[in-house]
Amino acid sequence: MSLLIKNGTIVNDDSMFKSDVLVLDGKIVEISPSIEPLPGLEIVDATDRLVIPGGIDPHTHMQLPFMGEIAKDDFHRGTEAAVAGGTTMIIDFVIPTKGESLLVAYDRWRGWADPKVVCDYGLSMAITSWGPEVAKEMEMVTKADYGINSFKFFLAYAGVFMVRDEEFYQGMIQCAKLRALARVHAENGAVIAERYLRNWKLRLLSVHALWLLKQTVHYTLFMSCQKGAAAAIAHHRKKGAVVFGEPIAAGLATDGSHYYHEDWLHAARYVMSPPLSRDPTTPNALMKLLAAGELHLTATDNCTFDCHQKSLGKDDFTKIPNGVNGVEDRMSVVWDKGVHAGIIDPMKFVSVTSTMAAKIFNCYPQKGRIAVGSDADIVIWNDKATRVISKDTHHHAIDFNIFEGMQVHGVPETTICRGRVVWANGQLRTVQGAGRFVPLAPDSQIVFSAVDNRGKALEPVKVERAPYEATSALAAPDANANTVVKTPARTAIPPGGIISIQF
Repeated sequence: MSLLIKNGTIVNDDSMFKSDVLVLDGKIVEISPSIEPLPGLEIVDATDRLVIPGGIDPHTHMQLPFMGEIAKDDFHRGTEAAVAGGTTMIIDFVIPTKGESLLVAYDRWRGWADPKVVCDYGLSMAITSWGPEVAKEMEMVTKADYGINSFKFFLAYAGVFMVRDEEFYQGMIQCAKLRALARVHAENGAVIAERYLRNWKLRLLSVHALWLLKQTVHYTLFMSCQKGAAAAIAHHRKKGAVVFGEPIAAGLATDGSHYYHEDWLHAARYVMSPPLSRDPTTPNALMKLLAAGELHLTATDNCTFDCHQKSLGKDDFTKIPNGVNGVEDRMSVVWDKGVHAGIIDPMKFVSVTSTMAAKIFNCYPQKGRIAVGSDADIVIWNDKATRVISKDTHHHAIDFNIFEGMQVHGVPETTICRGRVVWANGQLRTVQGAGRFVPLAPDSQIVFSAVDNRGKALEPVKVERAPYEATSALAAPDANANTVVKTPARTAIPPGGIISIQF
């Protein structure tokens, strides 16, 4: 795991510069313009290439049991697809069944992932039930032994994953106490359940969650965004809410026109939750919001089901397993639709595909940066190369690709995980189980330092007032005058003053 990257241009979220990179024992140990190679070093030539931090996909569902099926990309195939696309870390979701212990579900996910992953991974925890025991276990899993620092709440999937408003609210309060991130699948589950039989997978993206956000202050939101959701995020950020938006690769490169395709199976392949917007301007609009900083990082919601599994819903559309691919193609899609299109620069690309996720999930600068002391999760990126996305060449375990036939600019030529080359020359060089679990600690400063300062600004203010004296708003008329003498009016204030709280 010792190598030297020569002659490349390093791109971090805040700078670009030419330099060599020396990696020893999985860590970056030197960054200098001209490093002499030591005997035994593997040399990676990055001439005319960009040297970027490995991508971090903060939203995946590998081998998820869902709707009576199991997602085809397990932790082996899914992480192989990830590294082939330039992603060196994923954050997957532990999703307990209703009433199940968080600890039992956690152990199950670790048992699935640890023997299979070819790159590093972290975990987020879904909250599907509520009660004192759940709150207690939330506290337990945020400890170092478990390494969970975020909790997801589903406002959809009634009867399966969905929590009620009061449970959602209590869960967010607990997140605030634990200084953990609250993540939300923001749809109106009750409305969806009512209208299932009237509409094709109606998904009403709800700003209701954002209203609850305002009431709790300590809250971080993630959404697979459409334009309306992005506008809601921007609106509440302008009011001081600590809220982040997460568009996914599918939403940045495709749209809901596929749902109207004459071929039923073609349409079914794109079924996901929330659904793709049928407004064809949405992908470009989302990319511009990333450029403007109103959306903040990109993910995939990678949850793959093959054509056979999708076809299980041919007689009942509610039985189509929800989910699409993306973990292999996200980096190229974002480069093509963002950098190549002239909407974002390479530094912003690094931010939205890697650095911001590392900061929010509190593993920066271990991840998300090319710097001395950081993990050697590195991608040699050819910004001038193109590739055509196809099911025939991808590394997913499914027989279609929602980006089929799309030519994208920007290609990961070499992927390095903790100093080991795992993808080069179009070939995988992975070892099953070589990836590590990365514990994610609470109290991310990019989130909670802002929350702390906001909390201070919103602290109750005691108003000192003179002792209350009962007076009449209007004095009695002077019998010898034709005018009425007015005295200052006073509001009845309880002794000791009042408490004023502003939101």
